[in-house]
Amino acid sequence: MPHPDHRPPGTDPEPEGGPASPVATTADGPAGDALAGYLHARAGDFLRALRRHRERGADSAGTEEATLALGAAARRIGGTLHTFRPLVDPVWADQLRAELAWFSGVVGQEHACTAQLVRLVDALTRLTGGAAGASAALPGPRTPVAGGREAMGVGAARAGALLERQLTLARTRAHSAALQTFGSSRFHAVADAVALLVSEVPLTPAGARARPADRALEGPARDAERRLLDAVARLPMAPVVGGEQQDLPWHQVRRLLRLHRYARELRGEEPVLYEAGRALDRHRDAAEAAAAAATAARTPRIAPATAYALGVLHADQRHEVEAARLAFRRAWQRTAVAT
Repeated sequence: MPHPDHRPPGTDPEPEGGPASPVATTADGPAGDALAGYLHARAGDFLRALRRHRERGADSAGTEEATLALGAAARRIGGTLHTFRPLVDPVWADQLRAELAWFSGVVGQEHACTAQLVRLVDALTRLTGGAAGASAALPGPRTPVAGGREAMGVGAARAGALLERQLTLARTRAHSAALQTFGSSRFHAVADAVALLVSEVPLTPAGARARPADRALEGPARDAERRLLDAVARLPMAPVVGGEQQDLPWHQVRRLLRLHRYARELRGEEPVLYEAGRALDRHRDAAEAAAAAATAARTPRIAPATAYALGVLHADQRHEVEAARLAFRRAWQRTAVAT
């Protein structure tokens, strides 16, 4: 099984929201107590972030930070309920997981649009020679021929303006959707359910009695680990031209790695596969940025130079996708051992 990575000092195993605060567990106590303690703590994280969100008001930076913390807490609660579903009331767990997934998906869109725009504008600047070159980990994308370089220079500014219009509009819509979400009765029901989770977790009789905790929790955690290993084994490893159809299994591995990390976190173990997780984050970001560039290139009646620049940008981001996949493979080979 994967060995824990040695994280660089000050780095974060949960880039979108920060690591969870530690929870004391009793290895020889009931598994339900350990699970409930972890969920109590994560519910507390959620409610504190919600309070900060309400207090920040017009402070956009503080509001964004609180929103990211809300999403991170929601993912941890939902992921834990998924992994340790045999120990909790399944109907309650499935309903709360679905609502938390809905909430985190809606409120995360605004930040995603902002990050995507920054990434694409930075890439355009780099591709036109206005910034540092590509990542030092791998060689950068091929430089266009002389005629292409000229076309790139002409079209890059217009391409950047088009992306800014489209992604700013998407961000504005996402912001409005988030505001509506926070004011909706559906969200208030979610917040109430999480507030109850601070003091009470509906455990199954088996979950409440199972002991010792470390052994009872090991089974679901091992299942999460096995799903991750199986998904990695099925990854399409060979690079292909136009590999967008291969993105989905990589995104699935990213999700399973996160679930695996949460399961270890609950059991008081060190975060694992930090470098591999970061590579999968970069993979997701680059794949989504490439899709945004391709969408912009399909805008009706754009100038050929603009379409050319967007095509180069799309190719650049797909190159970053392949670089992230290679970085993941290398990190996985360094940290994984035969089981």
